[in-house]
Amino acid sequence: MDRANLRAAVIDTLRVIAPEVEEGELRDDRPLREQVDLDSMDWLNFIIGLHERLDVDIPEADYRQLASLNAVVDYLAARLQGAPSE
Repeated sequence: MDRANLRAAVIDTLRVIAPEVEEGELRDDRPLREQVDLDSMDWLNFIIGLHERLDVDIPEADYRQLASLNAVVDYLAARLQGAPSE
């Protein structure tokens, strides 16, 4: 899956949790949770949604790596290519 498709999958998954999200308003480099105002339960549901959609395990220890939209896409791209998490 290329980066553009991966980004679209992340945003689609995010919209399940926060349907009001407008793709054009998201900044790739800003804290994602703050932009979308996700509480901890929403965040967990987002992570579960990514796991289910992309079949990627995201260990809780890696959650801090998912700070921005770019970081989520980078992390998932690495995981899909088989790179171990840091």
